[in-house]
Amino acid sequence: MGSGTPVVLLEAGIAASSLSWSLVESEIARFTRVCSYDRAGFAWSDAASCPRTFEQIVAELTRVLAHVAPGQRLVLVGHSFGSFVIRAYAERHPENVVGLVLVDPPTEWLTMTPHREHMLRRGQRLSRVGAVLAHIGVVRGSLALLTSGAPGAPRRLVSVLGPTALRTLQRLVGEVKKLPPDVHPVVQEMWCQPKCFSAMADHLGVLQRERKVLAAVNPPPGIPVVVISSGNQPPEQIAEHRELAARSARARHVVAARSTHWVQFDEPELVVAAVKEVVESLDTRPPR
Repeated sequence: MGSGTPVVLLEAGIAASSLSWSLVESEIARFTRVCSYDRAGFAWSDAASCPRTFEQIVAELTRVLAHVAPGQRLVLVGHSFGSFVIRAYAERHPENVVGLVLVDPPTEWLTMTPHREHMLRRGQRLSRVGAVLAHIGVVRGSLALLTSGAPGAPRRLVSVLGPTALRTLQRLVGEVKKLPPDVHPVVQEMWCQPKCFSAMADHLGVLQRERKVLAAVNPPPGIPVVVISSGNQPPEQIAEHRELAARSARARHVVAARSTHWVQFDEPELVVAAVKEVVESLDTRPPR
């Protein structure tokens, strides 16, 4: 959407799609060109044709940007897991990137505890089960009941998988409801496809296996960076985000006081303002 430079690229969270930027993309398009895309397996993108590794995910982003913004200056915006992806791209291609906005980066997952290891393994198993249920039509039927006002049957089905799965479903449904109503049927349609569940399992596997790779990513220290923390983060997480911002000489840390992890749903104007701040801080020189 939009026109002008630099080009803003929006990178979604670990199991999210371009739809997660519905509340901010059109606003950014008012002052520059903005692009969102779906990683392999999510939403409109085909299922992955090769095993998922972090390096492969970054390589695919590189090909996307080479296609949509060749030779353009880039401001990259990443939510959650997406913040790792854009930082890695910036590290590998510093000549292209002129600014970063990191929306609630999940730095806590870089320190793996037995509990977090269990959560990731369980998440992968549940995602594989979800792919099977989507393949035989159970997911489509459950979502149809949920949206028609008959949530009892889907909740009973999910409760068989355990209380964690039920709480996760309820939380995700609550977050999706924050999107514009015309987006809800599209989200529902996407998650009726087995490939989305398989892609989620693959991404959780990357987070589990390659956390050391993620932790070692260091983008160029001289570019403008805005780190946004959700207001419900514990103090130690806020401190980690503040330290992350301090690694750059031109960085700012912001706390989204009214937001949960999905800051772009709760305070989209804050994300738009951060992007505009970075764009307006740039000079008019061409990229190196």
